[in-house]
Amino acid sequence: MRRWLPEVLALPLLPWLLVQGRRTRRVTPRMPEAAGAREGLCLPAGAKDAWPVIEVLAIGESPVAGVGVDTQDQAISARFAGQLAEQLQSAVRWTAFGKNGATVADALRDVTPQLPSRSIQIVLLAFGVNDSTAFHSSARYRRDLGLLMQTVRARLHPDLIIIAGVPPLHLFPALPQPLRHVLGMKAAVLNRAARQLAQQSSKTIFVPIRSDTRDRSLMAHDGYHPSAAGVHMWAAQLAQATLNAFEKSKTEANA
Repeated sequence: MRRWLPEVLALPLLPWLLVQGRRTRRVTPRMPEAAGAREGLCLPAGAKDAWPVIEVLAIGESPVAGVGVDTQDQAISARFAGQLAEQLQSAVRWTAFGKNGATVADALRDVTPQLPSRSIQIVLLAFGVNDSTAFHSSARYRRDLGLLMQTVRARLHPDLIIIAGVPPLHLFPALPQPLRHVLGMKAAVLNRAARQLAQQSSKTIFVPIRSDTRDRSLMAHDGYHPSAAGVHMWAAQLAQATLNAFEKSKTEANA
């Protein structure tokens, strides 16, 4: 019953929610995808040259495309790679496959054909906002994520897949109440589905986004996408979770 609670709550509010949704789309500033190349190399501070011993590839919706920041170097793929480079003291090569407005199903159709066919150590999957606003069921979200993971494993053979949590929609400044509350509940339901999928999958972790987006410095001026500061916070969380996963894997291998 809990997974259907957003739908149950939304049904009597549907006319109001539709009006709020249309108005929000109309008044929210449209931000472009970030400028710049969608790949790069991050080195530890002070290093002038190093072989890229780790590769990170991100597949996702607007934050992976860099919406909310000016350049791809400020977007999540590069920031995550930069955090890893510093903490591992290694070179990290990153690539971003982001599409503004994409659901997981959109990525399966439009993004996966573009993926390379070579080994990538770390793959980040960052979706959920558009699946939430489309009110996709948790079963569909989990199924689509599972299919995406199958494709990723077949093409990229990653050592680790990271499923990022859905951002805290219940705190997004751009969303009015009660739309914000309903979408926040929907995001929480999809988060539970993603967490369960990660727990049941090998070499996979789920990393929730822990951010108080009421702190406007963490949000872009549209009140809907993360700012450079918000991306930096998110990247630090992803990097720490990755290090924890590697340490756990090493400990288990030596046990």
